[in-house]
Amino acid sequence: MIQRLIVGASALLIVGFSWTSCKPKDATSAVSGDAAAKAYVAPGKYDQFYNFVSGGFSGQMSVYGLPSGRLFRVIPVFSVDPEKGYGYSEESKPMLNTSHGFVPWDDLHHTELSQTNGEQDGRWVFGNANNTPRVARIDLKTFRTAEIIELPNSAGNHSSPFITENTEYVVAGTRFSVPIGNNQDVPISTYKQNFKGTISFISVSKEGAMDIAFQLLLPGVNFDLSHAGKGPSHGWFFFSCYNSEQANSLLEVNASQRDKDFILAINWKKAEEYLKAGKGEKRSVKYAHNTYDENAHTAKSEIRTEVTVLDPVLLKDICYFIPCPKSPHGCDVDPTGQYIVGSGKLAALIPVFSFDKITKAIADKTFDGEYGGIPVIKYEAALHGEVKKPGLGPLHTEFDSRGNAYTSFFVSSEIVKWNVKDLKVLDRVPTYYSIGHLLVPGGDTRKPWDKYVIAYNKITKDRYLPTGPELAQSAQIYDISGDKMQLILDFPTIGEPHYAQAIPADLISKNSTKFYKIEDNKNPYASKGEKESKVVREGNKVHVYMTAIRSHFAPDNIEGVKLGDEIYFHVTNLEQDWDVPHGFAVKGANNAELLIMPGETQTLKWVPEAVGVYPMYCTDFCSALHQEMQGYIRVSAAGSNVPITFSLGKTSSDTTKK
Repeated sequence: MIQRLIVGASALLIVGFSWTSCKPKDATSAVSGDAAAKAYVAPGKYDQFYNFVSGGFSGQMSVYGLPSGRLFRVIPVFSVDPEKGYGYSEESKPMLNTSHGFVPWDDLHHTELSQTNGEQDGRWVFGNANNTPRVARIDLKTFRTAEIIELPNSAGNHSSPFITENTEYVVAGTRFSVPIGNNQDVPISTYKQNFKGTISFISVSKEGAMDIAFQLLLPGVNFDLSHAGKGPSHGWFFFSCYNSEQANSLLEVNASQRDKDFILAINWKKAEEYLKAGKGEKRSVKYAHNTYDENAHTAKSEIRTEVTVLDPVLLKDICYFIPCPKSPHGCDVDPTGQYIVGSGKLAALIPVFSFDKITKAIADKTFDGEYGGIPVIKYEAALHGEVKKPGLGPLHTEFDSRGNAYTSFFVSSEIVKWNVKDLKVLDRVPTYYSIGHLLVPGGDTRKPWDKYVIAYNKITKDRYLPTGPELAQSAQIYDISGDKMQLILDFPTIGEPHYAQAIPADLISKNSTKFYKIEDNKNPYASKGEKESKVVREGNKVHVYMTAIRSHFAPDNIEGVKLGDEIYFHVTNLEQDWDVPHGFAVKGANNAELLIMPGETQTLKWVPEAVGVYPMYCTDFCSALHQEMQGYIRVSAAGSNVPITFSLGKTSSDTTKK
C-alpha cells in the first residue's frame, strides 16, 4: 500500500508494497460489466479521438487512439530516433541544433493543440523541451516536427507550450530562474538579488511560422503551468508560480514555507501596446530557429541574436500577482473564460478565482502591496470561492461543457468531479497510484468533448506484468457521459506521461498527407526516376543518387569507394502509393537507418572504416520480395586506382572483375 502524508511543508513518502495489497479498496467494483463494450474498437474500425501524449524523458510525443488505447505512432521531436532516422539523416540533423550545438535528447512534458476561436482546429500540436528550452510545432498533416525554436534568457522550459485562443501566441515560462544579462557569473547565494525569470511570447503566423515576439522580465521564482484566458478573459494569460521564498537549496522544505504562492495574471494585449510603442528593450542573445521544408524534405537551422524584453516593474499594468495556496502546480481556465482554478500541491482545498473580480480589483487598486515590484491583488478580492476538502494533492483540472471540473489528486490517488459555480463535489473515482495530469478531450478549450476523462499515472506497480526495476506507466480512461465517472480501460504508455490532449479524429484525418508527389520533390539530391540514379565523386565525398521502388535499389552495386571517403546515400522513394515507405541501411553504419516515405528523399552519411564489400538493404517491409531488395558497395584501400562504377541488373557473369 502506498500512503503519502503531508507533514508541515514537506510531503513525506511512506512506501510499503505487496502484490495483493496495493489496489484501492473499492477497486473490485471500479469497473462495471459494460466497460469493455465502451472501450472496444472492433478490428477495421477507427477510434473516435487522437490522443497526443508527452513522452517525458524520451523527448518524443506519442499518439494513441481513444477509447482503444492503441499506440499509433511515436513522433520524434527533441530526441534522435533511429527507427525513423530523425536526427541521423542529413536532412533532419538541423532540427536538433541549438545555441549549444547539436543536442540529441530532451524532456518533453506538455502538448498543446492549435485553436481557432477557442476551439481545436486540427492544424498543429506543440510540445516543449524542458532541459534545453525550446518549443516545437508538429504538423498534423504529416505527424512530423515542422519547426523548433529555442528560448533565450530561459532555463528549464517546463511551463509551456500554452496558447492563446486563436493561436496568436505560444507562451513559455522559465522553470529555473537564473542570472540574465552580461554578468552571469555570480554567487548562487545572491539568488534574491541577481536571479530572474522570463516568460516568452512566441508569435505564430497563419502558416504556422514561429517567432519570439517579446519576453517579460520577472522576479526570480519558478513558473510552473499556465492557460490563456478565453471569451471575456481573452487577452490575458494566467501562470502558476512557486518558490516565492526565492530559495536556492533544498526546495522541498525551503520553497514550502509560505501559506500562499501566486498565480501571475498577464495582460498580453497591454504588453502588445507597449511593444508597438517602442517600450521594449532590445537585448543581445543567441538562439536557434529550425524549420523543416516539406517540399525539399530538408531542415535548416539559423542562429538569431536579438529579442525584445518588456519590464513589468516599469510598465505597471501588464502583470499582477494573485495569492494562491500552496505551491500551486496547475492553473486552468474554464470554458466560459470566467473562472481560473489554482491547484496547490500542498493545499487541502481548491481556490477558484473570478476574472470579473480580478479586473475589478485591478480597477479599484485592491492590492496587498507588491512582490518584486509587481502589484499583488488581495486574495479575497479575486476569489470566487474554494472547493473544501476535495482530496489531497490537487494538481490539474479539466472541464466539460456542463459546468463541471475534473481535478487530479496525486496524494489521494483519485479524480474528483465538482461544479465550477457552486463548488460542490459531485463524484470521485480512484486511480491506481499516483495520478499526475489528466485530460478531457478539448477540456481546456471553449468546446470540450464530453466523452472521456483520461488519467496519466506516474506509478503502476501491479497493473501489468513486471519488467524489471522499471515498471510500465499508464493511462486510465473513464466514461463521463453520465452523472458518474466509470472506469472503462487502462493501458500502458511510453514513459513518462505528463500532459496530453485529445481531438476528434475527423478534424485531423481529413487533411492527412498520404504521400509526397514526386514531381514536387525539391530536394537538391532527388532522383525522380531510375535513369537519374548515379554516383558522383567530389574530392573525398562520394554522392550516391539512389532510387528505391518495390523491390530494388538503383544502383545496387557500387565500386570505387576508398577508405577516407565520406559516402552520402541520397535515397529517393519513387513509390506513389499510400503507406509504402522504404528503409535503407548499410553494414557498419554507426548512426542509424533511413526511413523514406513515398516521394521523399533522405540522406545517410557513411564513413567506412575498413576495406571490404558491404551489403546494403531495405529495412522496412515493402513487398513479397522485400528480402531481395539489397545491393553491395565495395570499399578499396585509400591509394587504390579502382574507378567509380555503378550498375543495376548486371550479375557476375556479365561484368568484368577489377
